[in-house]
Amino acid sequence: MSESVQPAVEGFRQARFMAPPGATTILLVRHGESAAAVAGLPFPLKDGHGDPALHPAGVDQAQRVGERLQSERIDAIYVSSLIRTHQTAAPLAAATGITPVEYPDLREVFLGDWEGGLLRVKAAAQDPIYLRMRAEERWDVIPGAETSAQLSARLWGALDNIVVDHRDGRVAVFIHGAAIGQILADITGAKNSFAFSGADNGSISEFVVEGTTKTLRRFNDTAHL
Repeated sequence: MSESVQPAVEGFRQARFMAPPGATTILLVRHGESAAAVAGLPFPLKDGHGDPALHPAGVDQAQRVGERLQSERIDAIYVSSLIRTHQTAAPLAAATGITPVEYPDLREVFLGDWEGGLLRVKAAAQDPIYLRMRAEERWDVIPGAETSAQLSARLWGALDNIVVDHRDGRVAVFIHGAAIGQILADITGAKNSFAFSGADNGSISEFVVEGTTKTLRRFNDTAHL
């Protein structure tokens, strides 16, 4: 009679990440592509910031974002004061029935004398000030532009309130490229916000806040685009 063999104990498996109790998960969604800038025809301004609507390609990106997130848990939707974030959030808001909440301080970096789309014109022309801005990785090389410290302070003023309001929650924040770069640089301790300057229009980045601990979970997710 043969001896029975006991199955081997599997041991401790690797665990999948789960947000800790009391933590807040924030999905940073960059707005869809905005209207093209035309030299000599600046965008309308809102509170001093360029306020273009979405390009038709951006409308499609917004729809794809809504389709991606509508089946996921979303407890709240936040937007900046600029219309491109409202338009990008609209498909998700319609699908979920959640009314977006506007936080003006989530708006894009202030570009001073280069607001209204002029940054794109200067970039295309490889303007010396633009090249210096890229080399020094500082927005305030542009005359009158916001510093990274100023941008960071106002963004976290809004985000800290969102975190407090959504303990154990998961929220979508529709926001801007330079703002995403600053937030993720602050979380990771990167030298400056230009380290995360590549967030594509319609992309999703994610971080989790538990007390004073902030954990980056993903950057520039574009699987839905």
